[in-house]
Amino acid sequence: MGSGSALRRMDRYLARDAEGRALVGDADGYVPLATVDPSLTTVRDALRRAPGELADPADASASRVPESHLTFANPLADPGKLLGIGLNYADHAADLDEDSPDEPASFFKPTTAATGPGGPVRLPPESESERVTAEAELAVVIGRTCRDVDPDDVDDVIAGYVPVIDMTAEDVLQRNPRFLTRAKSYDTFLVVGPRVVVPADDIDLDDLSVRTVVNDETVAENSVANMHFSPHDLVAFHSRVMTLEPGDLISTGTPGAHPIDPGDVVRAEVDRIGTVTADVVR
Repeated sequence: MGSGSALRRMDRYLARDAEGRALVGDADGYVPLATVDPSLTTVRDALRRAPGELADPADASASRVPESHLTFANPLADPGKLLGIGLNYADHAADLDEDSPDEPASFFKPTTAATGPGGPVRLPPESESERVTAEAELAVVIGRTCRDVDPDDVDDVIAGYVPVIDMTAEDVLQRNPRFLTRAKSYDTFLVVGPRVVVPADDIDLDDLSVRTVVNDETVAENSVANMHFSPHDLVAFHSRVMTLEPGDLISTGTPGAHPIDPGDVVRAEVDRIGTVTADVVR
């Protein structure tokens, strides 16, 4: 019973396999979500239960499948709003010769930009962009419909966290800052996955590091503690602007971007939350 009790205090994971089945898991593996709670058929359904009411995979009518035996898709089959945050680390702003903003510099990405682990990231034709960069980020996944959330209550509306790779056609953006939407919106320009991590306890995000890795070389790294606006601040801020809903994703900014070319392999690493990798093609 001792080890079983310990497992129940471990982080839980929400994911989808390559066939699109919704899964719930923990460090011991995954089970189909419906085998724990038949009323839950999608990850978005389960987000509404996270973190405190999420089903325990130990209670499933199926046996766990180890993570190594699974191929994962984007955990959010039908994501809601996809929000990105620019220049949220001072070091990254300095890299781009820009001043850090006094308020969150947010932008939208279309849901068609989202893809799952492995990608591939498809670069646009060279006639449109010759310089695309990849950026590792920690993303927050909203679990409950909310508006005007007090910063002290943000944990009540966050379902979990996921690593993402964001892409930017930097030469498009440099031609005109009003081209930001286009520079961020090409298909496959947001790699999400492989799982939404639902912490079992209060998590100190400031202790986490985020790394952009290209071809196994760490090209940028920083601590969440060095963000201008913390993930909780970003949720509270944007809830004052718009209603946030289950499945909305707020990508909290990158420690640094790096140019990518066909044949590269790019990876986002976030301590405790996980890793997502994608191949780059044109």
